[in-house]
Amino acid sequence: MEHDDLIERLTEFLSEFYKNDLITAVSEGKKFLLIDFSLVDKFDIELADHLLEYPEDTIAAAAEAAKQIETGMGDIDLRLRFVNIPESREIRIRNVRSEHISKIVVIEGFVRRASEIRPEVSEAIFQCADCGNKITVIQTERIIRSPPDCDSCNNKRNFKLVDQKLYDARWVTVEEASEVTSGERPSNIMVYLKEDLTSPKMHNKTDPGNRIKVVGVLKELPKRFKGTRSRQMDIYVDANSVESIESEWEELEISLEDEQSIIELANDPLIYQKLIQTIAPALYGMDEVKEAISMQLFGGVLKNLRDRTRVRGDIHLLLVGDPSTAKSSIMKVITSLIPRGKYVSGKGVTAAGLTATVTKDEDFLGGWILEAGALVMCNRSLISIDEFEKIEKNDQVALHEAMEQQSISIAKANIVATLPARTSILAGANPKLGRFDPYLPIKEQIDIPETLLSRFDMKFALRDLPTPDLDAKIADHIMNTRFFHQEEAEPIIKVELMRKYVAYARKNCHPEMSAEAAQELRDFYLTLRGRSGEDSPIAITPRQYEALIRLAEASAKVQLRSTVSREDSQRAINLMKASLRQFGFDPTTGKIDIDRADGAKSTASQRSRIRILMDVIDDIGKRVGKDVPVEDIIKQAREEGLDSPEEILRKMLNEGLIFQPKQGYINKL
Repeated sequence: MEHDDLIERLTEFLSEFYKNDLITAVSEGKKFLLIDFSLVDKFDIELADHLLEYPEDTIAAAAEAAKQIETGMGDIDLRLRFVNIPESREIRIRNVRSEHISKIVVIEGFVRRASEIRPEVSEAIFQCADCGNKITVIQTERIIRSPPDCDSCNNKRNFKLVDQKLYDARWVTVEEASEVTSGERPSNIMVYLKEDLTSPKMHNKTDPGNRIKVVGVLKELPKRFKGTRSRQMDIYVDANSVESIESEWEELEISLEDEQSIIELANDPLIYQKLIQTIAPALYGMDEVKEAISMQLFGGVLKNLRDRTRVRGDIHLLLVGDPSTAKSSIMKVITSLIPRGKYVSGKGVTAAGLTATVTKDEDFLGGWILEAGALVMCNRSLISIDEFEKIEKNDQVALHEAMEQQSISIAKANIVATLPARTSILAGANPKLGRFDPYLPIKEQIDIPETLLSRFDMKFALRDLPTPDLDAKIADHIMNTRFFHQEEAEPIIKVELMRKYVAYARKNCHPEMSAEAAQELRDFYLTLRGRSGEDSPIAITPRQYEALIRLAEASAKVQLRSTVSREDSQRAINLMKASLRQFGFDPTTGKIDIDRADGAKSTASQRSRIRILMDVIDDIGKRVGKDVPVEDIIKQAREEGLDSPEEILRKMLNEGLIFQPKQGYINKL
């Protein structure tokens, strides 16, 4: 198609479909206009095909055509961005080949790395040294190219750069989404963004962690090898338009109709039950877990105190349980409910992948660049970490700061930075012995440091116990949701409305604690603390008290209330009781012991058993001397009704309370 004919057809198209939009865009000071490709296809099939096969010529002609339309507002200088490209042009990054070069392609994936926005030269104006003629050269390569000769005097050298036109540009690396790769190593491709695609709004959308769809022209980038041009080439996508696939909470468009639906939901007296039925309805039961997760989605209120102390509002949950209790299923469902939610699994997780790392920049501007990990990518959202206990010990250390201070500090190479990580963590873990044993402290069942365990606001044990009535209900529910009554797996609240509901509550609702709600939480805390004496287990700590406050605030957010009511406090207390019953109950004392729930090595009952054993050692030592035979200690301890004295002796040795002067004998320090 001839260039003039192309401009004529594009002018007709823009006049028919986009004249008013052009006028509006110019009057509002916009720098671009989105063009729906399906309208081009409807107007002229040949023109649409020409755009797909020869995009650079067509896009340049479209810009010229826009200037020829009479709008009464002067020259139109707009970039035309094409969207809604046919699915046939959507290509997996790993399938991009040389046949696609110079044609329009559509790719989708996560932004893995991004350079800073820097100005680049679009046009360079040179002056001839002989005749003074000025020559404009369009710059399309990485290095500034001077004119081959002067069009006035044919001079071929000594051109002086006198002026240049600049635009902002940015390079990003887009990586295939995990669900596309099916276990393969994800491929990536560089994308070149310029002009209005680097505006502050687009800058946020193309930061690492965002999922985007890019429409652009695939181009080659020559490599240099020892000063010569290599046969092998890099490829990149020169972006024409960029769409955000996963929007931020703030970017969810909530219409007046949506707002009305959200307010109706918040005023529904059965809203908490509906939330439970919305979260993974295909999974039977687990009401307490689902209620806790719904509170986690809404979250508490972040507090910046006057002494600059910062108290997190995000809620962390840990699910520990038997195999086949649907831990992984519910964790994956939750991450699909909210923007920027991500799912990772233990063995495939490192500290760098979770937090952040510094890498050598080979593709962009040279030097070192910061790569964000999963927790930073999920900032202001939620991450599900499955197989939590299988994360390497050195990598678990990286989570301490992220879970409480909600930031990631890094000091590597020449980069010292603190990244935000206001991320809720939903973790899942399996017991060492395969099945959860309520008679063993959690520390002896899962390999997670006590310091990390204590940072979880609540912990739940999912147990698979044969119960005839319950088993029959689960079996019927599985059959119904998969075959006979599939509507039972339909969430009560539609997923899109649920997203907007949570976003609306997070943005607009910041409830304050009422006096009666605070009194309710205070009474519960002091009652449990009051049961903790010198010989009694510690039932609750200030960390659980903070968790109670967050849960009560989240409950108030569900109903969009400005204050936390007594009912919210009671709901938080009931959830906390359920968590403490499952993990803090000590069968030997019949009391709740927070040491069991937080994984501390010395529970109250254990401390009392240590004292009994020390008395036994003292008693025997008075008769036989300082070195006491182990056999005599074990025999007398059993006579006094102490179970597993060997285990207690081993722990006392590890903690340095006693020592072994020679084989088979014990001595006190």
